[in-house]
Amino acid sequence: MLYELAQYLEQYVRAFNVFTYITLRVVLAALTAMAISFIVGPAMIRKLTTYKIGQAVRDDGPQTHLIKSGTPTMGGALILVSVGITTVLWADLANRYVWIVLFTTLGFGAVGWVDDWRKVVHRNPKGLSARAKFSWQSVIAIAAVTYLAYNAKLPQQTELIVPFFKAISIPLGAVGFVILGYFVVVGTSNAVNLTDGLDGLAIMPTVMIASALAVFAYVSGNAVYAKYLVFPLISGAGELAVICGAIAGAGLAFLWFNAYPAEVFMGDVGALALGAALGMIALVVRQEIVLLIMGGVFVVETLSVIIQVASFKLTGKRVFRMAPLHHHYELKGWKENQVVVRFWIITMMLVLFGLSTLKLR
Repeated sequence: MLYELAQYLEQYVRAFNVFTYITLRVVLAALTAMAISFIVGPAMIRKLTTYKIGQAVRDDGPQTHLIKSGTPTMGGALILVSVGITTVLWADLANRYVWIVLFTTLGFGAVGWVDDWRKVVHRNPKGLSARAKFSWQSVIAIAAVTYLAYNAKLPQQTELIVPFFKAISIPLGAVGFVILGYFVVVGTSNAVNLTDGLDGLAIMPTVMIASALAVFAYVSGNAVYAKYLVFPLISGAGELAVICGAIAGAGLAFLWFNAYPAEVFMGDVGALALGAALGMIALVVRQEIVLLIMGGVFVVETLSVIIQVASFKLTGKRVFRMAPLHHHYELKGWKENQVVVRFWIITMMLVLFGLSTLKLR
């Protein structure tokens, strides 16, 4: 909206040209999303508290978590509101990638909202059934990824890029791209959701990864940088950096309220949506493997659940004291803040390693 306005005003006042630059709009998007979250956040938390939309805490986990019972949840809606408004304000609304990422993000957020609503309002501990949740996630992901596959104009838009190697890429074709994209979007969404179990644990890695993906989006959409760094040029992908900036800004503001001791929890509405957004952006800019690297904490948390369930079903024994992995370390004696900050540090290292693939090719 403001991007289009700046383009119009540029005809009369040359200075408005500065607002058409992606780099500036990324910064402004981050600041706008932060401002919206800081302004709306306290009121939203009060409303959630008034309506008694509180988190239920498992009594078989760390006993220190019992004090968290009743803390307002579904706070991820604050992030979605901030990201949605900011994107409409600062992104190029004629860009199809912007809309497909928004569609995916809000679609997964809607699934998470229904799940949370049933849990905390209708007091149904199961929320949406696993089948219903997975089915709706699948419908949204397949629709979005299929749109990308069949609107790809160049072969490299459906190739799997192998990081650190200039000339190695795996042709997938439309069908292969849809299959890969489905697992990337749904997998990342649920991985972030599984990680969201401690105050601030999931949101800060999300902020760091979104910030890194903004760099990849900018490079992929810029003819000069894409050629220099031997990246596939994906016209229009640069606009996704604006969404990444909005996610980073909204996420940092949310951390203000979600840091230990949390005033509000993200809930499935936030975790599922943010994970899907990261997966879709990585898919557009052809950096699925780099996302896997940077999201190593999300990957390990998910694997810990898979290993735990498989081991218990096959042998009757547990590999970890509790899954996901962050609870295992809590039960081993790590304090909550220690687990969170150490996982942040690991993510920062992995994100820097992922960014190194820009040049080490």
